[in-house]
Amino acid sequence: MTNFKFTIIVPVYNEEDNLIRVEKELLAYTKIASKKTKILFVNDGSLDKSQEFIENICNGNEVFTYISFKENRGLSAAIKAGFDCVDTELVGYIDSDLQTAPSDFNLLLEHIKEFDLVTGVRANRKDSFVKNMSSTVANGIRRAFTHDGMDDTGCPLKVIKSSFAKQIPMFNGLHRFLPAMILLQNGKIKQIPVQHFPRIAGEAKYGFWNRLLGPLLDCFAYLWMKKKYINYTVDKRSK
Repeated sequence: MTNFKFTIIVPVYNEEDNLIRVEKELLAYTKIASKKTKILFVNDGSLDKSQEFIENICNGNEVFTYISFKENRGLSAAIKAGFDCVDTELVGYIDSDLQTAPSDFNLLLEHIKEFDLVTGVRANRKDSFVKNMSSTVANGIRRAFTHDGMDDTGCPLKVIKSSFAKQIPMFNGLHRFLPAMILLQNGKIKQIPVQHFPRIAGEAKYGFWNRLLGPLLDCFAYLWMKKKYINYTVDKRSK
């Protein structure tokens, strides 16, 4: 059995127009990856032909695997399900719209030995003015609540030590708070500039209001969780 070290989670919701390109780009990355890499598609209850594409991709190459939800449960659920399923020491995440470059995972992996989460920061973002402004405001709100020091938690390019990722509790809005959830575990986090590209196919799943109202409401949930969060370290166990 191939000794994989790194799993990239790819959440998918109605992305049939992107999946051939996703296969090509991620397969190319596995050939240059600094860690032995495999891909895990998480089909979040797609209503188009995404599942058919995913199965064809996975049947053709051992580096591709998948899980499929019975119904749409949202991006956070897809990411959390991926965390729960991985069996490698490192786990990453990238959106299926490929507005970030898989090759930039190597930039993040350079720092993962010293840190428990390394996230990208989208340099020279190629999104609309409204999308950029709403993300800027949402990131400012989140930083004020979490003090995580991160400039762009919405960047869909991250690497996390799996032992930390598996300890993150499930909640809606999880994807915006991954660095903060690592800090709750007394972990270390770092951000690295990465490339950003325009969306070529498919449709964005978030609009102006759910980029602002969602993060604001989630911040209050995070504060409650931070107050109640329990940290422990096992010192010894029986053999």
